[in-house]
Amino acid sequence: MRVVIADDAMLIREGTARLLEDAGVQVAGKAGDAQQLLQIVATEHPDVAIVDIKMPPTFTDEGLAAAEQIRTAHPGVGVLVLSQYLESRYAARLLEHHPEAVGYLLKERVSDIAVLADAIRRVAEGECVLDPTIVTRLIQRPRHRQPLDELTDREREVLALIAEGRSNHAIAELLVLSPKTVEAHISRVFAKLGLDDTPDYHRRVLAVLAFLRS
Repeated sequence: MRVVIADDAMLIREGTARLLEDAGVQVAGKAGDAQQLLQIVATEHPDVAIVDIKMPPTFTDEGLAAAEQIRTAHPGVGVLVLSQYLESRYAARLLEHHPEAVGYLLKERVSDIAVLADAIRRVAEGECVLDPTIVTRLIQRPRHRQPLDELTDREREVLALIAEGRSNHAIAELLVLSPKTVEAHISRVFAKLGLDDTPDYHRRVLAVLAFLRS
């Protein structure tokens, strides 16, 4: 597994690189700004780019814009946003056009390098991974009535776990349900969101995207 790391803070950039290398992840490059990140991705072709949102020179959304460029220009490279900013709109923007092979984690929530390494692996495999805190905020915010409102509390709970990138087996263990019960819940979620005619993996991604758009 090869990654590049982009963060304007040298201690975070170097510290993350060291921890990942100790965990068996190869760091192919490190960048202090978005332009340098794009150059490294273009030459090194990593499996995943780890990106902060706010980077030089304006510290607004340079990292997020670079993440979008990477997913467009290098579809084989996954993007994991690792930020201190809890903004569901950033997650929605990231997933709007490229809902696969992306993730959004909060720095303060990554208490174990194994959590970060697992997220990197899942993003590299094409999954969508969202921080549980962002998922909770999405669930709780007010919305106009829409198909998601037809979901039961349990179905919404299952969809939230899908948004976190959980597998059916993991959902079953977390909710103490049988795998068949989880499959039934997921099937009802897909049906209520009108996602019956697409492959299963894409239905999961589309369900998460509907969740973010709500």
